[in-house]
Amino acid sequence: MNLKDKIVAYRIYLILGALFISSLVASNLIFQKFFYWDFFGVYTFEISVGILPYPITFLITDIISEVYGKRKANQIVTAGIFASFFSLLIVYASKEVPATTWSPINDETFTKVFGATAVAVFASMMAYLFAQYIDIQIFHFWKRVTKGKHLWLRNNFSTFSSQFIDTFTVLLLLCSTGVIDWDRFGVLLLNGFLFKVLVAALDTPILYLGVYILRKRFKLKQGGELALEI
Repeated sequence: MNLKDKIVAYRIYLILGALFISSLVASNLIFQKFFYWDFFGVYTFEISVGILPYPITFLITDIISEVYGKRKANQIVTAGIFASFFSLLIVYASKEVPATTWSPINDETFTKVFGATAVAVFASMMAYLFAQYIDIQIFHFWKRVTKGKHLWLRNNFSTFSSQFIDTFTVLLLLCSTGVIDWDRFGVLLLNGFLFKVLVAALDTPILYLGVYILRKRFKLKQGGELALEI
């Protein structure tokens, strides 16, 4: 790869990383709102809005794993951890300073919306550590087994396993700390996991498209990876 291609490849990697981190941080900040979704009359989901951007993170790590390799995928995961904890510090500092009398959002409202963010970020990070690293490990295990073929197989097998671990761990910690009642654990586990499985299946064409574009742009063979020395 020439210097120009390396610069372009690294810029794309940074853009993917930015999308990954913003999706992760956003999911931690908005998780307290829950909504329902009637899936064509087959099943009604009851899930947190925080789950909406979260599957994007797994899609991005799968693209990075496939094109840039395991090391670069792990680097993005680590960067996401630091970004989430840094956002937690900002929210905590914002909660501690007193609101003015004319502030559109008073202390009580701010605390109600963001007060559980610390618990959410901790729960999310514990689940995130388990799920993302496991996702990357499983993805590359199947990549070796299939010799770089059957992208849909490693994408879905890795995501299904890691998403269950993620959903279970988050709910376990949130219920243990009293943020969510235990009687909601079972239904939220089922809804969260089914929703993530559905999204993982639906995003497979997007994964194929992204990988195809990058492989064509950088003339990669099937199963080949870009080598970025940083």
